[in-house]
Amino acid sequence: MSQTSTTTVTADQAAEPPPATDDPGHIGPRRLDRPVAGASVGILASFVALALIVPDRMSGWVGAGFAACAEIFGMYWQILLLATFLIALVLVFTPWAKARLGNQARPDFNRFSWIAMIMMTLLAAGGVFWAAAEPMYHYTSRPPYFSDGGGVDAVAAALATSFIDWGFLAWAILGSLGAIVMMRAAEKGMPLRPRSLLYPIMGRRAATGPIAAIVDVVCVISVAAGTIGPVGFLGLQVSYGLNSLFGIPDVYPVQLLVIATLTAVAGVSVFSGVNRGIRFLSSANVWLALGLMAAVLVLGSAWFVVKSFFDGFALYVTDFFSMTLYRGDTEWLSGWTVFFFGWFLGYAPLMAIFVARISKGRTVRDLLISTTVLPPVATTFWFTVLGGTGIFLEQKSDGAISEPLMEGGLPAAVMAISGHLPLSLVISLGFLVLTMTFVATTTDSMSFAMSQSCMTSGEPSPRLRATWALLIGITAAVLISLGDGGVEALQSAIVITAVPVGFVMLPALVAAPVYVRQMAREQQV
Repeated sequence: MSQTSTTTVTADQAAEPPPATDDPGHIGPRRLDRPVAGASVGILASFVALALIVPDRMSGWVGAGFAACAEIFGMYWQILLLATFLIALVLVFTPWAKARLGNQARPDFNRFSWIAMIMMTLLAAGGVFWAAAEPMYHYTSRPPYFSDGGGVDAVAAALATSFIDWGFLAWAILGSLGAIVMMRAAEKGMPLRPRSLLYPIMGRRAATGPIAAIVDVVCVISVAAGTIGPVGFLGLQVSYGLNSLFGIPDVYPVQLLVIATLTAVAGVSVFSGVNRGIRFLSSANVWLALGLMAAVLVLGSAWFVVKSFFDGFALYVTDFFSMTLYRGDTEWLSGWTVFFFGWFLGYAPLMAIFVARISKGRTVRDLLISTTVLPPVATTFWFTVLGGTGIFLEQKSDGAISEPLMEGGLPAAVMAISGHLPLSLVISLGFLVLTMTFVATTTDSMSFAMSQSCMTSGEPSPRLRATWALLIGITAAVLISLGDGGVEALQSAIVITAVPVGFVMLPALVAAPVYVRQMAREQQV
């Protein structure tokens, strides 16, 4: 990093007084930014209204916008996520990484609770159903990158492709450089809001004005779409699971009850506070996930899973750059890698807020390893346990998993896998409960981040956070009344909102290393 770039990022910032409208430590009276909150809710309400009034036309608009954004910005997102990961990885090995974040000597949370909150928040959308289904999709329909075969094993190819979508790059954009910029901006008096990601190029002007408000609204809408989608799908998936297990009708009232239960769980967690609610849910999720993972390994084929993991991970590492930057089949990419990259990118600003909120007192190295290195490795193994077991069962009996998946969609894969294992009822119920708590954790933590984005000062009240959690549940309930199409349209919309978010995250590539170096010098480490 040249001295010139350092000056560009930091000039006129070191001596800046705190903005008059916000405070770094959330101390002081709570004040709601009504324009940002009103605009965010209004845009969501307009989307839902159009989806109800003209569902086919709305779906067509979103589909056309999704295809255009994936085509135009897909390569930019691939490069942005790759650059974020590589810069974060380099920073881990610098002596500057010993610097502590947030002007705090000791962390607020122990290491287990802290990593659990980060992992469980980010895994909600794909923790169970995508982990079971995506490797099977790629196994039955070979990804175009491996279309010529080239002697690559089909199992390894399927897993490596899933790892590209859910591995190092996804985690890096969600919790590394953006969180560093957010925490450094907070030290300089900026609020924990998406607008603070523009602090490196705008200074304290990023705290006020129309650009700041637009950034906040776009980021709130983006993460709302990314959270409402999984909540809606959860209603559909759990209803499907209850039907397959107990014959309970797979109808809208059952789906509605599932969403109401999830919203209630998230609401209780909200009123327990971050220190108790999210931490408790996250820790419980970790233990339940470990128990289910051990059960699937023992009851399935541990040897096949372990071998497949090392084969898939080795292929993922050796072909990492070429798979990440692959542009050979843009239509396929828009349905898989680019879609997921856009989805994770849409989450990035509000995840930076949440990670910054819980990471005070951690060193930079702690943060980067615990967001960019360890969780991706754990995620890829989790995908191998579920998806690899599905492939193992498919090889034993052709169509055992693939046929239910093609007929019933995502929830059918995990139900089919569980159904072919001993203690199938216990395993199936365990996965349904885990999915519920995964999504409840994300709903809770993202309702905090959305509420924080709507505050001019102070931390959001439990009532405001509960309101956002309730709005997420209500919106999901309304959209699933239209069937899969309403929720899928909203989920595709996150790729559209990811377009401006991609530019909001860009300054962190230069600013994060500069800020880490500044903190290291200030702390004399």
